[in-house]
Amino acid sequence: MSETPGGARVAVLAHPAGHSVSPAMHRAAFAALGIDARYDAWDVPPRDLEAAVAALRSPPWWGANVTVPHKEAVVAWCDDLTPAARRLGAVNTIVRRGSALLGDNTDLPGFARSLAGLRADWSGAAVVVIGAGGAARAVVAALVDLGARVSVFARRAERARALVDDLAPGAAEVLGESDRDAAIAACAALVQTTPVGMHGGPGGSPLPAGVLPRDGAVVDLIYRPPLTPLLRAARAAGLPLRNGLPMLVYQGAASFEAWTGRPAPIATMGAAAEAALGGPGRGWTGLDAPEDGP
Repeated sequence: MSETPGGARVAVLAHPAGHSVSPAMHRAAFAALGIDARYDAWDVPPRDLEAAVAALRSPPWWGANVTVPHKEAVVAWCDDLTPAARRLGAVNTIVRRGSALLGDNTDLPGFARSLAGLRADWSGAAVVVIGAGGAARAVVAALVDLGARVSVFARRAERARALVDDLAPGAAEVLGESDRDAAIAACAALVQTTPVGMHGGPGGSPLPAGVLPRDGAVVDLIYRPPLTPLLRAARAAGLPLRNGLPMLVYQGAASFEAWTGRPAPIATMGAAAEAALGGPGRGWTGLDAPEDGP
């Protein structure tokens, strides 16, 4: 964790960290705007998290991104939290203010923005969310804020109940396995938040074959691979679909703006993320930002 003279520093705190495309995305953004800053990936085992966060309290550090498995644990080492981070009980962005650290969560607005183009108005729309982990918390909160009617299904029903009771009492419901498939068939959108289908994670699909919306959109928060088994099935059925890279880019753009105070070059960040995943066309759809200016 040595300091580099000349220029600000930012890092993503993860374990493991080698899979992250955030360094490529943010380095491209800094270069596009001529900002003298460096972004690295830190592999931080849980036992080293406190020391890693403590290192962010002085120059040249602007802060950090935080990802699996540290988003909830890092809350304890922040001096203050934004309303979003407090609401979700998780931090994915740290901003240094003097020697104090502000914990933020840009996953919520990042997911909301990633839905652009799938539906004009989410008010009253039925959405089924699969999973009840940290990502699901941001998704459910964003959907409730948009006015959607949210149903949550998880293999462990008690986790789904805890999520709903904590974040959306009266605004979301828990699905049992007996009513899951019918709810999915009738929904306006299905959002998959578990690691099932991720490269290096559990294989296959989180749902039985043929369980899809009749005409709703399918969103899978996984972006590696760009097309999971669930998204392949949705594409074969002719349904609108989206993977998790738009959310990654938009939450990253919000972090960038918190650190720099400047508008993020979103098209540049999206192109860099795509390139890190194997080239144009292999990453994402749904970018709603204009092309970056000079």
